[in-house]
Amino acid sequence: MGVSFDLFGTLVTADRPDDPAAAVAAELAKRDVAIPDDWDVAYTEPHVDPPDGAEVPLPAHVSRALASRGVDYDRNAARRAVVAAFDPVVETRDGALEAVAAARERGPVAICSNCSVPELVGRTLVRSAFERDDFDAIVTSVGCGWRKPAPEIFELTADELGVSPADLIHVGDDPHTDGGIEDLSGTALLLEDVSLADVPAQLHTGEQQQS
Repeated sequence: MGVSFDLFGTLVTADRPDDPAAAVAAELAKRDVAIPDDWDVAYTEPHVDPPDGAEVPLPAHVSRALASRGVDYDRNAARRAVVAAFDPVVETRDGALEAVAAARERGPVAICSNCSVPELVGRTLVRSAFERDDFDAIVTSVGCGWRKPAPEIFELTADELGVSPADLIHVGDDPHTDGGIEDLSGTALLLEDVSLADVPAQLHTGEQQQS
């Protein structure tokens, strides 16, 4: 058996800009990118038509939004602006360390996170109370190209842990996204049903049922 954890809202809280469009615009301006007069509109418009369940990296979206308004810019500026705009203060949630430690007692452990911002998951973990070697794999939607509840991201997570999707327990806070593991016959532990503090006991119960 393997266990994966959602990151944001499950293991940590991380602040995000109140106005993402404005935050990205401010960082673009610092990089000498002209901001369209209707940037608020351009930012919210769809500019990429991805397959169902696919992730659109935010820098790609920002690049297309600028191009849609005829703005010329250094192609790296969009990525650097997005990374700088999403630079969170991180707090590890009560019970998170204990939940991950309990999971490690029963098998390999992964992060499985929806995140469209490059580098954000890594920077979040560095600022949390976790160590990098607390996790055997880190799978992100921006890295693999698929967002939960797409089966592909869970299949990749299970593969990284050396287990089948049916033998993966995924802990998360969103029934829609994190509950997607159940479509692959895996198990979802949802924080609307179980508190983070109760996850160790739930994992222990599951281990007894498997033995």
